[in-house]
Amino acid sequence: MKDANETDLTVSDLKKHVGFWLRFVSNHVSHAFARKLQASGVTVAEWVVIREIFDDEETSPGVLAERIGMTRGGVSKLVDRLVSKKLVTRRDRSDDRRFQSIALTAAGRRLLPQLAALADQNDEEFFRPLSVRERTALIATMKKLVEAHGLQTLPTE
Repeated sequence: MKDANETDLTVSDLKKHVGFWLRFVSNHVSHAFARKLQASGVTVAEWVVIREIFDDEETSPGVLAERIGMTRGGVSKLVDRLVSKKLVTRRDRSDDRRFQSIALTAAGRRLLPQLAALADQNDEEFFRPLSVRERTALIATMKKLVEAHGLQTLPTE
């Protein structure tokens, strides 16, 4: 018999949550991609940064931080690592020394297509069991959730 102070608590099954399955798949996709990137010496977070810089001649750490949803300090640390790997340059702007410009080096521009091919390979390997129609529907569903919740931060890990 239950004590008068005990209450019935309903605890839902972890595996009934959509979020559980999204995280489960996401973690495995990201981990597989990180393993593929290891030989290049680039992390997933660094890949995101150089891919975001790729379309611009140059950008600022502040703009990059806003685009990928990281703090300026976090972006600065990633840029420091990429500068040490000679994949990114950083220079003070001539008109205001408080601001910096970052850009891909020639080596960074040459490496990026190889990393993009690894990302494509990872997606293909992981999502191969889905038909083109299922993949398209999955992406559309995720985009709908992104829009509905106003999500803007890019996943870096």
